[in-house]
Amino acid sequence: MLDSARAQATIAVSDIDRAKQFYGGTLGLAAREERADGVIYETGGGTEFLVYPSGFAGTNQSTYMAFLVPDLEAAVEELRGQGITFEQYDLPGVKTDERGIAEAQGIRGAWFKDPDGNIISVGERT
Repeated sequence: MLDSARAQATIAVSDIDRAKQFYGGTLGLAAREERADGVIYETGGGTEFLVYPSGFAGTNQSTYMAFLVPDLEAAVEELRGQGITFEQYDLPGVKTDERGIAEAQGIRGAWFKDPDGNIISVGERT
C-alpha cells in the first residue's frame, strides 16, 4: 500500500507568520494552500510539504527535508544572497568545507536552518 503512496514532509514551526516569511519570502517557495492546520508549499516536480504550528518546533536534531538541485554551488550562492547561513559539520562521514558543502556516497550537500532551528539540506547527486 505505501509503496504507491506519495510522501509529504511536515515541518513544525513555533510562529506560522515568521515561517511564511521564511519559506515564502526568503526561500521563494509558492504557498499552494493556506489551511487551518498550516501552509502547504509546492516545489518543483509536483512535490509539496506542510509547515504547521507546534510546541515541538525545532526539537528534531536531524535533517527534516532535502531539496535536490542540479547545481549545488549555484543554489548555495543564491541562498547565501537571501541571507541563509550554512552549517559547518565535522562528523564521521560528513565534513563540510568552508562553504558548508560535504560529499558522501554520490551526494553533495549543504545544510541550513529555518528560524525554528529545523535542519534543511540542499543537495546534488554526483
